[in-house]
Amino acid sequence: MRKHCHADVAVVGAGIVGLATALANARRGQRVVLLERSPRATGASIRNFGLIWPIGQTAGPALQRALRSRDIWQEVTQQAGIWTRPNGSLHLAYHPDEWQVLQEFAAQAMGQGYACRLLSPDAVRQKSPAVKPEGLQGGLWSETEMTVDPREAIRRLPDYLHETYGVRLCFNETVTEIEAPYVHTATTTWEVDRIFVCSGSDFETLYPQHYAASGITKCKLQMMRTAPQPGGWQLGPSLCAGLTLGHYTSFSQCPSLPLLQQRFAEELPEYVSRGIHLLLAQNGRGELVIGDSHEYGDNPEPFDREDTNQLILRYLRTFADVPSFEIAERWHGIYPKLAGHTEWVTEPAPGVTLINALSGAGMTLSFGLAEEVVQGTYQEAPVTKV
Repeated sequence: MRKHCHADVAVVGAGIVGLATALANARRGQRVVLLERSPRATGASIRNFGLIWPIGQTAGPALQRALRSRDIWQEVTQQAGIWTRPNGSLHLAYHPDEWQVLQEFAAQAMGQGYACRLLSPDAVRQKSPAVKPEGLQGGLWSETEMTVDPREAIRRLPDYLHETYGVRLCFNETVTEIEAPYVHTATTTWEVDRIFVCSGSDFETLYPQHYAASGITKCKLQMMRTAPQPGGWQLGPSLCAGLTLGHYTSFSQCPSLPLLQQRFAEELPEYVSRGIHLLLAQNGRGELVIGDSHEYGDNPEPFDREDTNQLILRYLRTFADVPSFEIAERWHGIYPKLAGHTEWVTEPAPGVTLINALSGAGMTLSFGLAEEVVQGTYQEAPVTKV
């Protein structure tokens, strides 16, 4: 016989979207139960760079949401004693067309809410010892990016929610059915006023018809992590280069971007076909996190391609030189994506809200998005295609 329990709000899923949604509700004084089928979160929320990356978001609501999320990350990690580093980012240019795009972006950026400026090659080198000087045209410095260790943060935040706000944690509890106001697991029926389903890439289990009709697909990415860098060596800002300019929608406003993308298609077709762009970040243990690629489909292959990893490392070495490229771990993550949308928020039944498909920007957007959804102020941000 199932137990019968009560709460004000049930949140299904303890990845970053679910944790952010639990926090937003708890801060409004709601009694929250957090339900997670695994002993701890193991999905895309721990298989990423740990980057909060406002510079990648389109100017307007999406950028403001990212900046609000950053503020909440700073508050929460300080209170919870979770490692974080507000280290900013550097976009590097090694070709004239890349430098042209950065100049076009910078000319508009300050009036749109970005906190960035162009740097000379010498000034770039002062920011990070990893940057290769040969052929460097310059860089774009942005102060808003920060880094957390996703493995630490995602696994410590539930305890913070419980200890600070009394959130009820129910791990190893698979939700089998939702009949609002009831949420059923194998052992318990929860009666609640409001339900949030934040199930990440497992969008087939609950409300499968709604997901099937939405057009959501999955994206598989491949990533790597080095051993700790010797001698306490520090990367400084997170680094990226030309390929990244074609990945994030924030650069879509730049008139020269199509010509840059055309060059990539001609000179780096394997990178374009595999959706490879390069980010380099460093965690609190001194390890470098490297990636990534993007493979889209309803059922991505479970087998990682080593030639994709080698392409990633080859491009990384065109702009970064670090003491050790010794790879300690390789892995892949899978996240949901809905083309043409920054996220997918819908209500399949009264009292039930699905929040999903943040397109790989969950660490950057979730806290701000959850706050908007819970407060009833959410409006989808416009999307500009790259």
